[in-house]
Amino acid sequence: MANSSSASNYQILRLTKNGREVSLEGKTTSFDYYESLLSPNVTAVMTVVDTGGLTYNDEYETQDKRGTIYNALPITGDGSEEVKFKIVSKMGTLDFSRTPLYVNGATNPDQESQRESIVLSLVSKAAIVNQETHVKKNYSGSTSNSQSVATIANNILEIPNNRISIEQTSSKYPFIGNNKSPFDVIMMLASKSVPTDGNPGFFFYETKDGHNFRSIDSLISQDPVAEYYKSDVNFSSVNTNNDFKIASFSINKNQNLINALKSGVYSSRRVFFNPKTFDEEETNFTIGTLPKALGKKEAPKPENEKYTRVLYSIKDVGALSPTPAEGNSSGEPEEWQGKVQMRYNLLFTQVVKMQVPCNPNLKAGDVVKCFIETITPDSKQTIAADPVESGNYLILDLCHHYDPQRSFTSMTLVRDTYGLYTNKN
Repeated sequence: MANSSSASNYQILRLTKNGREVSLEGKTTSFDYYESLLSPNVTAVMTVVDTGGLTYNDEYETQDKRGTIYNALPITGDGSEEVKFKIVSKMGTLDFSRTPLYVNGATNPDQESQRESIVLSLVSKAAIVNQETHVKKNYSGSTSNSQSVATIANNILEIPNNRISIEQTSSKYPFIGNNKSPFDVIMMLASKSVPTDGNPGFFFYETKDGHNFRSIDSLISQDPVAEYYKSDVNFSSVNTNNDFKIASFSINKNQNLINALKSGVYSSRRVFFNPKTFDEEETNFTIGTLPKALGKKEAPKPENEKYTRVLYSIKDVGALSPTPAEGNSSGEPEEWQGKVQMRYNLLFTQVVKMQVPCNPNLKAGDVVKCFIETITPDSKQTIAADPVESGNYLILDLCHHYDPQRSFTSMTLVRDTYGLYTNKN
């Protein structure tokens, strides 16, 4: 295997239905695997070219003539078809041989007399269980949000403890399930949760290692798992291994001061109506100095921290209690309701699309450090990486792509502040 961009090896790629197993090695023309901080389940899309000799339909074909998996197996997308795969590339392995994905749907867009292309859409088991179950019971204010998430994940979604990571919360939000899906309930709790140390705002998402319920502050506080560079020359201060060279790097969204001020990203005034007491409360919110950030240089803020937007909302005290739990100051609705929107918006200050040689070790929620070359007429050998554009980025979502000629990883990266160095260093 020459480098990480070369074609990968399908050690395991099998489709199983009702005990019948079909090997798809050598028949798959493309395989795309997806993760995202905004998605509670992983997905994949694979294209198979079938010439009709992989299996037969023993229910309808009396002569045991072989056919394509689309019609002879057949693929019905009823949740019984599972796909196990183990794809090995130079930098790591994408292994779902023990936790298979399931066929969500199948189409055959290109059908000829001797062959057809079959596109399979795959999802994790939790996505199917989520649609088949509901949250019915009441969760009182004495239970922390993280405990509620653990109960729903273990007892309803049936996610084993070794396949989920839950960060502790200091907030306690009382609610009623109302027959909502588990994913909807947990993602609702994510936007109402405060970590034991930091600003409000959580993500609930799945990676190849399992499910995660993590705060924004804990995610951006991680050390980078990899360092990538973009340059036409070699720097002595960065890793010049081609496996870590950025193939493409484009900024899709950058700071827009007017839009940020209109949205009240940095400072806003909230008018709360309390449905329990019919009182009206007014509070000013400012993001202040972030104790944890991906960079060091903060984005522009309004002068004197004047509020730039007035928001009207109903005070979210939950369904089972008129006030937050006693001693639970971090759970005050006027606190997290005002700050959580700012924290989510600020995280998406800069959005970048990046493509690198295939690295299956990368996951959504990881931090990567990018070194971007400085554009200058001076000698580049003596100039370090761009101190503003370079730095730590959080992986919002990624795609590992495999085909017979190449393998690569595409990512969407986000960042809340600018600069090569963080507050920690």
